[in-house]
Amino acid sequence: MIPHDRWLHDGPPGIRLDRALADRYPWLPRPRIQALVLEKKILLDGRPAPKGAKLRPGSLLEARDIPEPADLRLVPNPDLPLRVLWEDDTLLALDKPAGRPTHPLDATETDTLANALIARYPGLADIGTSPLFPAMLHRLDTGTSGLVLAAKDPGTYRALRESFRRLEIEKHYLAWVHGPVTAPGQSTAPLTHKTRTPCRMRPLAPGETAPARETFPATTRWTPVRHQGTCTLLDVTIRTGVTHQIRCHLAAAGHPILGDKLYGSPLSLPRHLLHAHTIRLPHPALLLFAPPPPDFRPPAL
Repeated sequence: MIPHDRWLHDGPPGIRLDRALADRYPWLPRPRIQALVLEKKILLDGRPAPKGAKLRPGSLLEARDIPEPADLRLVPNPDLPLRVLWEDDTLLALDKPAGRPTHPLDATETDTLANALIARYPGLADIGTSPLFPAMLHRLDTGTSGLVLAAKDPGTYRALRESFRRLEIEKHYLAWVHGPVTAPGQSTAPLTHKTRTPCRMRPLAPGETAPARETFPATTRWTPVRHQGTCTLLDVTIRTGVTHQIRCHLAAAGHPILGDKLYGSPLSLPRHLLHAHTIRLPHPALLLFAPPPPDFRPPAL
């Protein structure tokens, strides 16, 4: 724990306080930064900093009781089930259930896939770049089920993270969507944030620009598999992995995922019907598969 930290802001005017804190303490997750502000642990020019404050050059910042990286370690949770679909000496393929977060946003959370992983494989806690996101190579939204990969050694972690960065890894999802989809389609619209709390993305309109740090290239392709009533089951392929990419692109195409009320589904379901089904790795050459769970079906409409 850092009991007291004091510095003058020397960046450009108008920088948000939370961004300045994230730059100074890059190991802290955003929710912890927000909590520090709400708990009045951050002073701006001698007073508790208001939420959403913007800084000017020379602003005096003081911070108290800042967690250090060692304070943010995951708490293993051996009571959570962990379904392993594939394991060898270097790699794990895990089956994440819908409703369970991939990893915690704060070290006090214990009901995530990462907590279950570390309980069964404690040696993986130090693999990766974040103590709250150990060993795992990608994320799924809380409501999405299916495949999540985890590396069992640092070399495999670095190599596969690089493969993800180079778009060499192909991921297939199944999605039940509203409306009849009769032909393959795709979206290449870059995504940007529409809202942050809750997080919601939107595609940029043709010719629209946004700041580079807020623009995320994304390509989503889909093919209809079968129809049931007014719904269509799609096979969706992505290589990029932008937050809410599939959900946002399909909604923008007029086919929101069933149960995804954030992106316009009129149905209220226990989960949105998106499942990470298959991952194809080039090196090593592997095709990994997670069967859809029993609740992955549309309601009778």
